[in-house]
Amino acid sequence: MKNDKETYIILSEKSWNKSLIKTLSEKFNEINWILIDERQDFNTGNLDLINPTKVFIPHWSYIIPDEIFAKFECIVFHMTDLPYGRGGSPLQNLIVLGKEQTKVSALKVVKELDAGPIYLKKELSLSGTAEEIFIKSNSIIELMIIEIIENNLEPKEQEGVVVHFKRRKAKDSDISNLKELKDVYDHIRMLDADGYPKAFIENEFFRFEFFASKLQANGEIKADVRIIKK
Repeated sequence: MKNDKETYIILSEKSWNKSLIKTLSEKFNEINWILIDERQDFNTGNLDLINPTKVFIPHWSYIIPDEIFAKFECIVFHMTDLPYGRGGSPLQNLIVLGKEQTKVSALKVVKELDAGPIYLKKELSLSGTAEEIFIKSNSIIELMIIEIIENNLEPKEQEGVVVHFKRRKAKDSDISNLKELKDVYDHIRMLDADGYPKAFIENEFFRFEFFASKLQANGEIKADVRIIKK
């Protein structure tokens, strides 16, 4: 028997996005939902077999190949109010800039990074650790996917001043030169998620990595530390 169901893909390598498959399958049982969480599985050969109607991308650290977004509708979720904040490490760059709120933008993937037309945006608080923020964004992304499907949304070109963010590197996690406790706290929490280089200081012999930070009422910080011999 021919299966007339449409197929949608969730593309993410992060654990906090995997719940989307279950919740969206329950919401839209007339749709086949497939999770791709490994880079080697995201290729034209595999996608040709699946033939997805849409590819939703909550979190992906790699460039989407031209041959994929040219053939399939790819919708990525970016943690800034685009066109403000195009580029890498949006969460960390926002927190370094002192932002407390942002928007998640759902946009169509095009050749220029984060420059595609926008389907919709929703508010997101930047309180908590990086992982807590990503978990909050997962719930928001679920609502956005539902809205895109139910309302058959069409994207509209971005409007406003373009501001580019630079992708942070592992060396940028060094907190030894920070002068304010609030900045130290922000750097620890904004890197406290699976797959991100932890905030650190080091000397000739050891590297001290910080996580699970809490800002105390007196302004002091309590945090866990992992000590690694160099």
